[in-house]
Amino acid sequence: MNADVSGRWVAGWRRGQLRARPLEVLVSDQTDVDVAVVGAGPAGLRAAQLLHDAGRSVVVLEARDRVGGRLLSVRSGDRRFDLGATWFWPNERRVSTLVSELDLDVFAQYLDGDMMYQPPSGAQRIEGNQLDVPSSRFDEGAQSLPEALARSLPDGAIRLNEPVRSLHPDGNLIEVTTPRSYLRAEHVILAVPPATAVASIVIDRLDDGVHAVAEATPVWMGATVKVVARYGHSFWRDRGLAGSAFSHVGPLREIHDMSGPGGTPAALFGFARPDPGAPAPGRAEVLHQLATLFGAEATAPSELWIHDWRDEPFTVAPGTLGLSDYATYGHLEFHHPSLGGRLHWASTETASVAPGHIEGALAAAERAAAAIPGT
Repeated sequence: MNADVSGRWVAGWRRGQLRARPLEVLVSDQTDVDVAVVGAGPAGLRAAQLLHDAGRSVVVLEARDRVGGRLLSVRSGDRRFDLGATWFWPNERRVSTLVSELDLDVFAQYLDGDMMYQPPSGAQRIEGNQLDVPSSRFDEGAQSLPEALARSLPDGAIRLNEPVRSLHPDGNLIEVTTPRSYLRAEHVILAVPPATAVASIVIDRLDDGVHAVAEATPVWMGATVKVVARYGHSFWRDRGLAGSAFSHVGPLREIHDMSGPGGTPAALFGFARPDPGAPAPGRAEVLHQLATLFGAEATAPSELWIHDWRDEPFTVAPGTLGLSDYATYGHLEFHHPSLGGRLHWASTETASVAPGHIEGALAAAERAAAAIPGT
């Protein structure tokens, strides 16, 4: 191994913020780490936390310049708004347990009022909120969960801006390479969407069966555009509306209330799923629909975010759009380690419990960590 890694940077966690700092020591010729985790979303960070607590040395390699993966919260004033995953549900014990352990504040999704329905014939008001169900949201945004998990890991355990390029089995180890570094690990946990992993990482000697399942597995949220509109007050509530809507017209297919506790700050959010190759909906198109459903006040948000997850290369690798076989979620191929028992699958798509949810990511993390001896 080339021990000259003076140009490498590792992530340090200080006062709740990640910062980059030069690595001041040389990597030895010995095994670098017990476990390398690929991806610093909730699955990767939960697996790393469990491994660290069990006394295993662990490094998390994250391609982005932040932790969270598909949990992304943007700040506006004194609040944060979710551009990725938002909710968790009452029966999701793993999330609830972590919320308690990490001392995170949560609140209930607003449900009161009527919903709107938008068929091609025109918008209609439907008595009651038939779209939303009881759920919870994070007071500081869903990204606060992986951020808190990251703070539980030792300084230097998370390396940002380190996309993994290849995994190569070498005896009892796996060689892991990124554009900046090289390390060897006894085990590797892939906590990124399987289709993205096999499309963007060269995985030597991967069994054809698991490779075929991985490349066919849709990326949760990968084809989604999420829109969030912030307003001065929740005017729809004044009209007895819940802020929820279902549309056959679009561009947003579903809309929900994203206001904070007590309705402050006020916000609506929705999902669009454009056809592959089609652009994300524009501002004028979105606001016209919101005004059609909720009234003229909806045309004047104080802020509007349109986040196209199709443009996130570390979530959706080229060639992974258009996948639709959701029967691959939780496939048994993902429940058995690959590469002689040393490569483990841990994204939410691989979970047999709540796949696509934060709960599924945590369940997959627990399974992968438990499969590593000594954990």
